[in-house]
Order: sequence, then C-alpha cells, then structure tokens
Amino acid sequence: MAKLSYKMSYYALYVCFAVILVVLGMFFLVGYNNPVGDMNAPEHTETLIYLMYALFGVTVGLTVIAAVAQFGAALKDNPASAIKSLLGLVLLVVVLVVAWAMGDGTPMNIPGYDGSDNVPFWLKITDMFLYSIYILLFVTIVAIIASGIKKKIS
Repeated sequence: MAKLSYKMSYYALYVCFAVILVVLGMFFLVGYNNPVGDMNAPEHTETLIYLMYALFGVTVGLTVIAAVAQFGAALKDNPASAIKSLLGLVLLVVVLVVAWAMGDGTPMNIPGYDGSDNVPFWLKITDMFLYSIYILLFVTIVAIIASGIKKKIS
C-alpha cells in the first residue's frame, strides 16, 4: 500500500508541476490585453490567480485532512499525547484572538479609493494577520535562540 501512495503522490507532484509550467508560460508568453499607457496586464493574469487559489485551497484542505487523520490515529494509540498535541492549535487560536483585539477598525482616509473594503471588519482582519505574523515570527526567533542555547548547554 505504501508503494501505491508513493506512486500516486509522485505522479500528482509532476502533474502539478506541468500545470504550473503551462499557466506560467501562458502568463509570460501570450501577451497583454488592452494596454492603456502604463496600465496593462498580461492576458492570463486571472488564470494565474485562480491557479494560486486552487493550489492554496488544495494545500489547506489536505493539511486539515492529514492533521485530523493523524490526531485520530494518535487518539486511538495514546489519548493523553493526542490531547497534548492540540496545545499548538489552542495557542494559535489565542494568538489570533489577541491579534484581533489589537487591531484597529478605524476607516482610513485613502484619496481616490471608493471601494467597499475600507470597513472596520476588513481592517481588523488585516491587522490580525499582520500582528499574528509578527508574534509568530518573534516566537520562532526566540525558539531558535533557546534551542541553540539548550544544545550548547547539554
């Protein structure tokens, strides 16, 4: 069974590479649509964006499925360890809640922008993502330093 899953993932990887190369080729080599002065875009910009959305969605979906399957297997073998593994998810949710609370929902004064995204909800979401990136980057740097110190001590 392991060989079958290896072969399937092997072929899926090369199919993804082929699709990515075809879309990148279309994006860079086909040309531009309606060039207007300095404002022009490649003909297949939307195709590239949709490909990125699809790849991102597939990645997130497979990650969630794998995490749930791994948690289920660990729950069957060692329930205490499986419950401990949820600590990372709980901490991530805490970081997102704290980052949401830190966000500012005050609409910005953007000259020439009449869009619908300058509202408190989207502004707080943007701040939440930025602050959570800063917090997680800081935690990663501290973990790297602490790991190095621990390695030197032991």
